[in-house]
Amino acid sequence: MKADILARLQAERAAQRAVVLLTRLSDGEQHLWPQEALPAGLAEAARAALGSEKADNVTLDGETWFVHPHNPPLRIIVVGAVHIAQAMAPMAAPLGFEMIVVDPRRAFATEERLPGVTLRTDWPDEAMAELKPDARSAVVTLTHDPKLDDPALDAALRSRAFYIGALGSRRTHAKRVARLKELGHEDDVLARIHAPVGLDIEAVTAPEIALSVMAEIVAARRGAALGQPRPQPAPEQGRISIGLSA
Repeated sequence: MKADILARLQAERAAQRAVVLLTRLSDGEQHLWPQEALPAGLAEAARAALGSEKADNVTLDGETWFVHPHNPPLRIIVVGAVHIAQAMAPMAAPLGFEMIVVDPRRAFATEERLPGVTLRTDWPDEAMAELKPDARSAVVTLTHDPKLDDPALDAALRSRAFYIGALGSRRTHAKRVARLKELGHEDDVLARIHAPVGLDIEAVTAPEIALSVMAEIVAARRGAALGQPRPQPAPEQGRISIGLSA
């Protein structure tokens, strides 16, 4: 790899921007997409690789290219080292996410309670300024404390986070929206917040709520239509149809 290609690749990764490295196997010629303009077929192969996140060989016009996507890590930034966060933690890694828990309350944010999770005990506004949520980041607030949740939501709404969720009833969320409006957020921006957080599976316990949150994050990442009831087949006689509304 040439020094200039390596330097540009490292710069893109440091900036948490997704990029695809394309290498022509016949002579080692390399390009970075979308930094460089490419022929339509090659650009489409790069775009597809970025979406699938899998490296593969592609043959175009008799030439074989190795197409290698370099994506920022998938992250879930959780504000609040509470029971729901504890239940989410073992689900994150198998789904491909790094989980980061932010909570300045050191009695809650401990390795004993959240093993294997990156813990931050600074205030959410400071943590979010350093973490810089990107298009591969989900942000979830769980504390019910405006002093902790609101600064994180404010930062998330100003970011490219692909998912933003907040724990709380609709009444609680209405008050939250009013406060965030005072910070300058418009209705269309505030509509990005999923509240009450998680898919509607009638969850009650912390593990059930954690499951609903993780499912909604995965659905958002995969482009599922959230907030719309899924069509259910008509129940057959003598059978019960049980469905989940998203």
